[in-house]
Amino acid sequence: MKSKESEGESRPRHRVSPTDSDFHISLLTFYFSLLLLLAGCAVGAIPGEIVYQDPTTFVRIEPDPSVIPDKPQAAHTHPAAIAAEDFRAILAGFRVRDHRLRLYAMLAGEAPWKPVFTDKEIEVLAPRLSEALEKADPSERVIYYLSKPRTSIKREVTSGGLYVQGNRLHFVIANHDVQYGVPAHGVVYDRRYPMRPTGPKWFDLDFEPEGAVVEQSYTMLDFLLGREKDEVVIDLGKLGLGLPVVEEQGQGYPVGG
Repeated sequence: MKSKESEGESRPRHRVSPTDSDFHISLLTFYFSLLLLLAGCAVGAIPGEIVYQDPTTFVRIEPDPSVIPDKPQAAHTHPAAIAAEDFRAILAGFRVRDHRLRLYAMLAGEAPWKPVFTDKEIEVLAPRLSEALEKADPSERVIYYLSKPRTSIKREVTSGGLYVQGNRLHFVIANHDVQYGVPAHGVVYDRRYPMRPTGPKWFDLDFEPEGAVVEQSYTMLDFLLGREKDEVVIDLGKLGLGLPVVEEQGQGYPVGG
C-alpha cells in the first residue's frame, strides 16, 4: 500500500520559483486566516445556559426553535420539577438495540436490547437534568451530551434533548454511541448541535414500562429525517412518580398529576 507521500511524489507538480512560492504561501495564509475569521463571526456563541460541563459531558438549556411566540399552545410546561431520584428511574428505563432489516430479522432474529445509559452516566445526568428543567422557561429545552474518547481524533457520542409538555416528558436520543471524527478545523458539529444526528440512525429505541409510552403519529417528513426513531414520549402520571409543582413569578406548573 503506497503512502500519501509516495502518491504525492508520483503526481506532476507545478514548478515555481522561490519568489512565487513565498508569494503563494503568504496569499494562502491570508485567505486561510480570513476564512477562520469569517467562520468565527458566522458561527457565533452557542445560545443558552450551561448547567453542567466537564471535558466529555455537558447539560445546557437553550431556546427551542419549535416554540413559536405567536402560538402559546406550543410553549413547554416549564419550569418543571422532576426529582433527581425520579430521573434515575426514567433514564434507566430507556433501552436500545441495533436495527435489523426485516428479512435479516426474520432469519437471525432481532438484536438484543441494551440500556441506553450506563449507571455512571445516569449518576451524572440525573441531578443535572433535574436542575435544568427547574431553570428552563416555556420557550426552552434541555440538551445533554455524553462522549467517550476512542482515539485522538475519534469519540463515541450519545446526545439529545428533552422538554415537558403538560404531564408528558418528551425525550430525544438523537445519537447513541455514534463514532464521530473530530475535525481538525471548523465547527465541532456534535458538541454544537447535540439534537441533530451525526449519521444514519441504525437503532431501535424503547422504554420500560411500556404502558407509560404515549403512541405518536408521524408524517412522511418525520420518517425521512429519522425523527420516529429518536423520540419517546412518556406519560409521567403513569410512572407513579410524585412530582411537585415549581413556582415561578406566581405561576406553578403541575407535572405528572
